[in-house]
Amino acid sequence: MRFIYSFIIGALLGVGSVFLHASLPPFGLLFVLVATATGIWCIGRKWGGRAFRITAAIAWTAVTLRAGFPGINDEYLISGNSIGISLMNLGVLSLVIAVLLPA
Repeated sequence: MRFIYSFIIGALLGVGSVFLHASLPPFGLLFVLVATATGIWCIGRKWGGRAFRITAAIAWTAVTLRAGFPGINDEYLISGNSIGISLMNLGVLSLVIAVLLPA
């Protein structure tokens, strides 16, 4: 059950990241990166396992990668500008840091 909860929390963090990263640049991006790293770290802190953090990180990655692909009418939720590319690159970096930090 904890794996399901960690997957759902990671997906919700990803959805929040997609919708908030472009608001009020660059503060929206910074907020999203800090919130993502803190949320993933707190999952491991609460349930005491790196496997739960990895599960949440996989869910975050799946949501943000899907948002970077074109939708039905060729719309992108994460555009190819500097903010969108920074979300993808720095987001994965913050996930790696959050997973590797000790609980």
